[in-house]
Amino acid sequence: MLKMAWLSQLKMKRFIHISKGLSCKQSICCITLIWSFAFSVHAGSTLPIKQYNIAPLATELNSPWSMVELPNGTWLITERDGHVVIIKNNQLSRVKLPLEGLYVAGQGGLLDIVLSPDYSESNEIIFTYAQGELAANRLVIAKATFNGTDFSQPKIIYQVATNKDTPQHYAGRALVLPDNTLLFSSGDGFDYREQAQVITSQLGKVLRINLDGSVPRDNPFSDHENRAAQAVFSLGHRNTQGLVYDYDTQQIISHEHGPAGGDELNYLTAGTNYGWPVITYGNDYSQARISPFREYAGMKKPTVDWTPSIAPSGMAYYGSEQSAFPTLQQHVLLTTLVDKKIYSVNLANGEFTQTHIFPEVTGRLRDVFVTAKGNIAVLTDGKEAKLLLITPNK
Repeated sequence: MLKMAWLSQLKMKRFIHISKGLSCKQSICCITLIWSFAFSVHAGSTLPIKQYNIAPLATELNSPWSMVELPNGTWLITERDGHVVIIKNNQLSRVKLPLEGLYVAGQGGLLDIVLSPDYSESNEIIFTYAQGELAANRLVIAKATFNGTDFSQPKIIYQVATNKDTPQHYAGRALVLPDNTLLFSSGDGFDYREQAQVITSQLGKVLRINLDGSVPRDNPFSDHENRAAQAVFSLGHRNTQGLVYDYDTQQIISHEHGPAGGDELNYLTAGTNYGWPVITYGNDYSQARISPFREYAGMKKPTVDWTPSIAPSGMAYYGSEQSAFPTLQQHVLLTTLVDKKIYSVNLANGEFTQTHIFPEVTGRLRDVFVTAKGNIAVLTDGKEAKLLLITPNK
């Protein structure tokens, strides 16, 4: 049972109810990495990748959020208003998904897109989106099939169990794991940050489900009496928008937005508490301290901290088997909204060296994707956005 002694030390009324939801016979005792490294976002130099081309695959995109390349070379791009942009044979078309209860406001709307692991047989695609209305909204997971030109009626397979009345902090990133379960992030709703520490709330969590929407029996809290807790993989998150799998070391990596400072990169392990809002290197937007703690017993400090904030958005893993850009092997690639740059972080050198790459790509950058050939696609943000493809100049 996780002890909540920090409640009495914080002496803040808004934390009092947290301890009621944290009863679980399991202690947070999963593997904890010993690394803890923080660096200035401006410390890295430009990686000497000199021979490459940057070409637009699509322009005039309307607030896109994520993208995926199909095995046949077709690209699918989500736009927050519910459209999916299809790029096939250099032709662009748009399809409006009939998403049940789509809520487009603030940071809400149609968000992530990933392929089912059996896509080549099922043509099944997974989406995350915001559903509901201002008074009660939530993140949901839906699936649809794609016939090359259009989608079937999306079917909701999972709804985040905790409603909120804010249009912010959905998180919404999805990742299919090697065991064919689905990991996805649920944000803290901005005004509900204390719920990130409440095990029976699904806000401020990373959740894990089967692809049919059921809950895996080996989840860390699967024997909890509360069904919402049974889907929790990790807790103590603010607004996780990066989720990747490092196939070289078989580890899950995430990044999340802090407040004013305190953006984080973490290695995720089952049942681990990542501390928000009890431990953070960031301050509130008013510059008031959110918490007096930078570390706390039973809570995992970030592997990498970005203070001041870079606002990381997308993230992709560049594996050792991908050869188009050899100097990026075993790096994670991050797009940023505030720094307006692409960074790589070296996961292999033990120091998490950060480097600014492809300096010609600037502006608010929403997402990054590594293709099967090792090329790198970058999605810009906002109105009149673009999808750019970076290839080596052979």
